[in-house]
Amino acid sequence: MFILKRQDVEISSIQHPKKDQQIPILTYQGQTFRLISVFNASQEEEAKAFWRDLTDNQGKACVLLDEPERYSVWGKIRLEQLASEGEAATSSNAISPVYIKACILMLQAVYIDVEDLLGGRQAGLFQKDIAEVFKQWHFPKGETPDAVKYLLTMDPLNAAQVPSWQEHHLNTLLQELHRLGKAYFGNTTFVERAIDTLQDLSGSDRVQFQAWLNQSPLGKLWR
Repeated sequence: MFILKRQDVEISSIQHPKKDQQIPILTYQGQTFRLISVFNASQEEEAKAFWRDLTDNQGKACVLLDEPERYSVWGKIRLEQLASEGEAATSSNAISPVYIKACILMLQAVYIDVEDLLGGRQAGLFQKDIAEVFKQWHFPKGETPDAVKYLLTMDPLNAAQVPSWQEHHLNTLLQELHRLGKAYFGNTTFVERAIDTLQDLSGSDRVQFQAWLNQSPLGKLWR
């Protein structure tokens, strides 16, 4: 749809109607957009590819915000729809807890791979790298070392609650997890093992998550 600069838009936040969290909102020429995904300044091509896939291939109304320190993709949203439905209704709808559990399983699989194949020291460094990702992008229930350690060792399938992550958190996690895995192993052999861990999900949950992952612009990284 549009590539915009910071001076072109107004960014604010609103209180989620049901959760104790703020929702970032971008306003441009009377239209409102909600954050979908964020990219580092060095990831210009990835950000543009993600944005083009959403707009050209999936027909979604999105903007790409070009800032000196990052790129971000925002999807169109009607604020009255968000308020009336009382949930995180975006151009891509609310995220199912199944998707959050699946992403935690994939995160744990890569972490275990690092520990088993590269040793405890590298596993400790990987944990610090993931903690930095969670802190930088403000992941709920993931911004402290203890919280990260818990996420790496918890049983997401039997946990009473999972973090209330949104779609942009999952997109960022999958993107950064792939980048880190490739950096640690020097190849993408970890992808198959991470996907294999999804067998722990029930059949219907696995099909549901893999359908979501496959239609995601990041899905090609995890095939």
